[in-house]
Amino acid sequence: MKMVAGVALALGVVSIAWWSFARSADGPRVLTGYIEGERIYLAAPSAGVVSALYVEEGARVAAGAATFLIDPRERSAQVSGAQASLSAAEARAEDARKGQRAQELSVIDAQLGAAEATLRQADADYGRIEPLVRRGIYAPARLDQVRAERDAARANVAAIRRQREVATLGQREDAIRAADEQAAQARGALAEASVRLTTLSPPAPVDARVEEIFFRLGEYAAANQPILALLADGDVKLRFYVPQAEMVAYQPGGIVRFSCDGCGESRTARISWVSPRPEFTPPVLYGRGSRDRLVYQVEARPSAPRSLNPGLPVDVEPLAVP
Repeated sequence: MKMVAGVALALGVVSIAWWSFARSADGPRVLTGYIEGERIYLAAPSAGVVSALYVEEGARVAAGAATFLIDPRERSAQVSGAQASLSAAEARAEDARKGQRAQELSVIDAQLGAAEATLRQADADYGRIEPLVRRGIYAPARLDQVRAERDAARANVAAIRRQREVATLGQREDAIRAADEQAAQARGALAEASVRLTTLSPPAPVDARVEEIFFRLGEYAAANQPILALLADGDVKLRFYVPQAEMVAYQPGGIVRFSCDGCGESRTARISWVSPRPEFTPPVLYGRGSRDRLVYQVEARPSAPRSLNPGLPVDVEPLAVP
């Protein structure tokens, strides 16, 4: 591919040189130049097989339109895995805020019921023994025993009730915070995987023309390897050279007229850039009247760039020097 491009470039240079010489040999004086275009190369950051091509060479494509697609199965599987990980992390975070299950709480409730029954029995024993001790039927030690049993039963009921309250609470705050952070991390991983999936089919960034397609359907492309090249209308420009004695007439914003073979009537272009430094006429543009002449490079944006192809030689009508 590089060899073919090199041969094409060499032929273009030779044709421009011949065309420039022929034009400068006779006829009205013109400024020689050519059309230049800056390509936009679209690639995918992941290697894979080209599974779809939505454009054709030479066709126009609108901004935002799909251009090609690298086999998305691997990235789709990663998105599915990230989604599952997020669901699991969110479930853990939610569970951390919950208390124990209903079945576990029912066990505690049963223990609480038994403890309350023991307390009622202890209260009844104390109420029966206390008057008998006062009457001297039982020794004071007997009263101390039932009092201790009653107090122990009360403490046991209080402890189980507290256990029941704690069982309805979630985990500690630091554990809940850790679970939330894990969920946030999983959410970020899903977003990253989703973005990577979209990069397998990059849209056209601007309205443009498809200049060249480097990989066809079914071919394997390495990561970051350009799949196709676009030429945006705004990236087509006219480049020509002006003698230093006439530079005063060429300023950014000025309008020039130019013509080219097969372009029909002459067209206009707005000057967008003027070189601040002079140079000798490039050898490829040498003509009978331009050898060893200092020139300035000038760039202009054509008013109708769609039909202009990079490498096309043009004639620019000189502006009048004030």
